[in-house]
Amino acid sequence: MKKNSLIILPGSMCDRWAYRDQIQALAGDHEIEVPHLLAESSLEAMADAVIKDAPSKFALMGHAMGGRVALEIIRCVPQRVNALALIATTVHPIRDGEAVRRQTQIDMAHTAGMIALATDWLPRVLHPKHVADTAMMRGLIEMYARFTPADYEREVRALLQRPDPRPVLSTVTCPTLVLSGANDVLCTPAQSTALAAQIPSASVVILEECAHFPTVEQPQATTQHLLQLLRAAQGAGT
Repeated sequence: MKKNSLIILPGSMCDRWAYRDQIQALAGDHEIEVPHLLAESSLEAMADAVIKDAPSKFALMGHAMGGRVALEIIRCVPQRVNALALIATTVHPIRDGEAVRRQTQIDMAHTAGMIALATDWLPRVLHPKHVADTAMMRGLIEMYARFTPADYEREVRALLQRPDPRPVLSTVTCPTLVLSGANDVLCTPAQSTALAAQIPSASVVILEECAHFPTVEQPQATTQHLLQLLRAAQGAGT
């Protein structure tokens, strides 16, 4: 029997490690791809690269920046996407002071290195319980260190020129899950609820003791909700 296709679009400085639990749980029934997005200089180019190599029908899971890329894919080829999961994803435009803050992080990456950037940044975007989890922090920091300062800067420049995805939301017709952490300072529960309200028939899930990395901080719950979404899509024949 042919497996269903699932494309996982990573968040900032994330690779397969951040989605290892979901990949392991879903690989039996799904062909799973986690494309490397950082060779491209814009979110639109990232979306085009994914579309070029994607099968005729596929499900999408986008985490943070990857969620924005997922919405660009929906903008381009909505008929090819049969399920959509937006994890810790926001849709707001550039905010006052954002470019300055991100430049500070770019400078840190270049001058102090990716481990220093991760050590400084991750405690701000994880639940305190998980900041104290030595193994989790080590895994996340090691993941960041697999990228270069140039990778990080290219990603940030792309995000600072991000397109407005809000007009796309009302056009989404496939089964959709909006999932985030109750303690996420980058993607708050209010933002996730408002996002889901703009997508027809979307469901919203807010996980407790969780911040910006639901797939790592609450892997079992995230996987279960993702599995429910994929089953719903199969049942709908999309």
